Amino acid sequence: MPNNTKISYKSTTIACYIGLFVQAIVINLTPILFIPLREQFGLSFQQLGFLVLINFITQVACDILFSGIVDKYGYRSFAAVSHLLTIVGFIIFAISPFIMDKPYIGFVIGTIVFSGSGGLLELLLSPIINSIPTDEKATAMSVLHSFYAWGQVAVVLLTTVSLFIFGTKAWQLIMLIWIIVPLFNFILFLKVPLAPPIPEEHRQGMRMLIFKPFFIICFLAIGFGGAAEVSMNQWTSAFMDRAMDLPKIIGDTGGMCMFAIMLGLGRLLYGIYGSKINLLKIMFIGTLAASCCYIIVAFSFINLLSLAACAICGIAVSLLWPGTLVIASKKFPLAGAWLFAILAAGGDIGASVGPWMLGVVTEQSPKVPFISNLAIQFSLSSDQIGLRIGMFIAALFPIGAFICILAMSRLKATDLT
Repeated sequence: MPNNTKISYKSTTIACYIGLFVQAIVINLTPILFIPLREQFGLSFQQLGFLVLINFITQVACDILFSGIVDKYGYRSFAAVSHLLTIVGFIIFAISPFIMDKPYIGFVIGTIVFSGSGGLLELLLSPIINSIPTDEKATAMSVLHSFYAWGQVAVVLLTTVSLFIFGTKAWQLIMLIWIIVPLFNFILFLKVPLAPPIPEEHRQGMRMLIFKPFFIICFLAIGFGGAAEVSMNQWTSAFMDRAMDLPKIIGDTGGMCMFAIMLGLGRLLYGIYGSKINLLKIMFIGTLAASCCYIIVAFSFINLLSLAACAICGIAVSLLWPGTLVIASKKFPLAGAWLFAILAAGGDIGASVGPWMLGVVTEQSPKVPFISNLAIQFSLSSDQIGLRIGMFIAALFPIGAFICILAMSRLKATDLT
């Protein structure tokens, strides 16, 4: 019986890994289709950006609204429904041009539906992994979050290649083919064993913990970590294209994809060797290394060095998000799913505010006389100097995470090795 249970929980772990892969599809697929959508339906960049905003708002709303319900009714039904929402949302998005006079309305509806899936997956997968009876929860958590990076790489490469081979008008078929992954995992989640949620009488409520200093520090840490991770990820392509004058294919593959690969590799390596490594020390080093990478990207005029810094930043920030979840779950082991939900919302806020702030700095900094004079001195365009200043300011995000991690270590509230 123990062997069968062990094998069964391995299937649960695999289902969670695939689930985070599905979340990567949900978040990264439609942005790759923005240019085909713009060309075919005349959508503005504002309309396309609004789809990204809807994705973020829906995920955060699901993180917060469903945390208590999930603890009350269990994980299985919500895990299964989350994959169905991906399927339904993708179908609505893909068929909107055939069933609606204004396809954009269908795009918005489809985005809301599959973004709800992303929010539920973000809420469910970490506590499911954390509830599996094992002494290596940090290892499992790190490997789990590596699958987001692998999913991002797969979605970017496979979708881009498919669009190149079959043409941009095949975007609907490509989107429908991706449905195979959540459909398979929907069936898997109906069968795998799930550990029961923490009983309500033993659970630490949100009101008991949300204003505790340690929890607040964790919330800030994952916010800064999300900003440090996603800012580099989202702006690498534009930076390499405009600031470094590199061909887009080189910037995307050598910059964005290598960042994602190194992000996944960092989490995978910790998953393998994590039991022998002090998590806090690695996170300390990661924040400082990430800040250095941002500064190198901001000031380097050597293409290879900038690409290398982008890639190294991926491994540097790899543990900031999952590491904070591990630390918080060790400190508050009876908190339940709401702990992961609120922290995931904090990470999402950082992941949206950080890139937005970088964009604001990029656009506004060339208007400052001192910076415009620098642009003239170094023969840089306004876009080039703006992007460089933006990257330099973004170095503050990992520094913010460093300060939070330092505060965690000073509290010495739990064993974090």
